Amino acid sequence: MSKKNTYKIAAIPGDGIGLEIIPVGMKVLDSAAGKFGFRLQYEQFPYGAAYYKKTGFFLPPDGLEVLKAFDVLYFGAVGLPDVDDTLPAKLFTFKVRTGFDQYVNYRPARLLPGVEGPLRNKKPQDIDLVVIRENTEGEFVQSGGFVRPEFPDGMAMDTSVFTRKGIERVALYSFELARRRRKRVTNVTKSNTLIHSLAYWDQIVEQVRASYPDVQYSKMYVDNASANLVLHPEKFDVIVTTNFIGDILSDLGGAIMGSLGLGPSGNINPEKTYPSMFKPIHGSAPDIAGRGIANPIGTIWAGALMLEHLGERQAADCIVRAIEATVKQGVLPLDLGGSAKTTEIADEIVKNVESTNQ
Repeated sequence: MSKKNTYKIAAIPGDGIGLEIIPVGMKVLDSAAGKFGFRLQYEQFPYGAAYYKKTGFFLPPDGLEVLKAFDVLYFGAVGLPDVDDTLPAKLFTFKVRTGFDQYVNYRPARLLPGVEGPLRNKKPQDIDLVVIRENTEGEFVQSGGFVRPEFPDGMAMDTSVFTRKGIERVALYSFELARRRRKRVTNVTKSNTLIHSLAYWDQIVEQVRASYPDVQYSKMYVDNASANLVLHPEKFDVIVTTNFIGDILSDLGGAIMGSLGLGPSGNINPEKTYPSMFKPIHGSAPDIAGRGIANPIGTIWAGALMLEHLGERQAADCIVRAIEATVKQGVLPLDLGGSAKTTEIADEIVKNVESTNQ
């Protein structure tokens, strides 16, 4: 299937530092598009917590229908201190993920050359993994409620939902990805205590595993996996795990890279029936918003993941190489011990995109 020449991108900066990092991310994306002969056509949307304060909606009633017309969504972060922090996920993030069947959450963690990570004696070759998190089911389906919460015998309940289809498709994606990488899959679970839902998860993952005899498979409980991500990150290639566990482990992955500001993510509908959404793993960081010091690398890297999803692998690889060159040159943001501003880092990455051999 031939690639398109023009891609329609819904740019959603969101709140806080999202308003600073998405514009510079677009600048880097445009430099790669120009170099590799395709065009990115953006339309910007104001959705997020600030929009909620004005309108009562994080995403308007017709928001998904509007966004459905785009190839991909490029998203910053959502949330403000004076807005209930349970609302962004409920009224924006989860709505987009479930509405567009973005059942794969793709979060790579790599130690970049030139970045001093927090793990002594660990080199870039030791930290290179991807957390694949099931993204539409599991512990975050928000099925539950309260019973007499104001009384002494009050209670609250959330019910996890795991389906054969949901487990099977994210497992298939993970094993296919491992075949393109180093052919190792680790199923991170907690089936020794969640003896129904995660025992079922393990059972379906292991059924999928039978079709991939060339991929080395292991199962690890999440407490052990957390310890090993710190002590022996080189053990991991592709981690497949549940929505809740993946949310935690992928932030740990960002931490062992050196900063959550480096981490990209993709909320992916692999079949491309609906648009996928690409964003950094960090939040809106309102405490540093407007100061021009936010780390844009996670957002720029998320843009590279977005181009890869669109089929523009050369351009995506070029951006990643440009990020590596930039940090290796010592152009580092505040959170990595440097002093470079948001725009300065992006400008240096653009220079490296333009000078990188195709």
